[in-house]
Amino acid sequence: MSTDTPKEIVVIGAGKIGGAIALMLAASGDYRVTVADRSAEQLSGLDSHDALSTAELDITDGGALTRLLSGKFAVLSAAPFHLTGAIAEAAATAGTHYLDLTEDVATTRKVEALADGADCALIPQCGLAPGFISIVAHDLAKNFDKLDSLRMRVGALPQYPSNALNYNLTWSTDGLINEYIEPCEAIVEGRMITVPAMEEREEFSLDGVTYEAFNTSGGLGTLARTLEGKVRTMNYRTIRYPGHQAIMRALLNDLNLKNRRDVLKDLFENALPATMQDVVVIFVTACGWKDGRYLQETYANKVYAGVVAGKKMSAIQITTASGICAVLDLLANGTLPQKGFVRQEEIALDAFLANRFGSVYEPDIAGMKKAG
Repeated sequence: MSTDTPKEIVVIGAGKIGGAIALMLAASGDYRVTVADRSAEQLSGLDSHDALSTAELDITDGGALTRLLSGKFAVLSAAPFHLTGAIAEAAATAGTHYLDLTEDVATTRKVEALADGADCALIPQCGLAPGFISIVAHDLAKNFDKLDSLRMRVGALPQYPSNALNYNLTWSTDGLINEYIEPCEAIVEGRMITVPAMEEREEFSLDGVTYEAFNTSGGLGTLARTLEGKVRTMNYRTIRYPGHQAIMRALLNDLNLKNRRDVLKDLFENALPATMQDVVVIFVTACGWKDGRYLQETYANKVYAGVVAGKKMSAIQITTASGICAVLDLLANGTLPQKGFVRQEEIALDAFLANRFGSVYEPDIAGMKKAG
């Protein structure tokens, strides 16, 4: 995409993901980015770029936030899930396009309600899962005359696990805890239901590596409502190395840390080291009938840490930030609706992968394979 005048963008949140988003957009040459955060320390740690500026702002101040957004093309939220609703409200008031990364179901429903009658586009869940996973799953689903099952599995994992949990922190601790605790949507016998997080464990192998997967919240995005009545079975599960789920269930249930999120967060952030050496595993399987035959199609991919926009980034930074940047590009060039609520499954996989940001998911760039 190339424009004569760079579009003005606000990124809320100066953490690892927000910083990656801001740098990718600034380096593209088509956007001028203002990163807003209440922490001056976080803002000072951002990479410098001529097309990037900062604003110290408490986003719970709705008036100040609305003023910042007024006249901007879009706001991209990389803030914690519990702050996202307020950003969506300010965007709707300012008439500024809104995109977020949230996995929180309640927040997404609030965004959908705000989009009713809005003069701007509100596009939640633009990351990896929810986000890219729904784009892939919907693309596979279209290949069948009658869809039977759709199973989505995603994990951001350390390449070199070295503790009993076989895990390192790779993204938002608040988001991680939220998806481990909140109810999960699924489709069973054609009906959308909720199932408990951390349940229905399974094992599978990919490229000779054994993984486990179990229910977590939010990964389906809006896809469950879109496909309710059109598929017999659909579910989303997070991928981990074997052994992780058993220990987490003990912490959450036996030690009751699901009701003491502050303690669990402190435990994670002081006992689990972060890592930049991670891998994102994406595994989607669809089964159904086509031309009278019962068939299976699979998308499998791994994305590793690498250098993007001149900076070494983790795999979760690359996949999450490039996801929302690609959706912004598609919005900016008129490919996506310019007002109202936009679901991830409305985005064509081919258009996403052809985008300069979305292309990081292409297997020849990621260095891995896509089976199908």
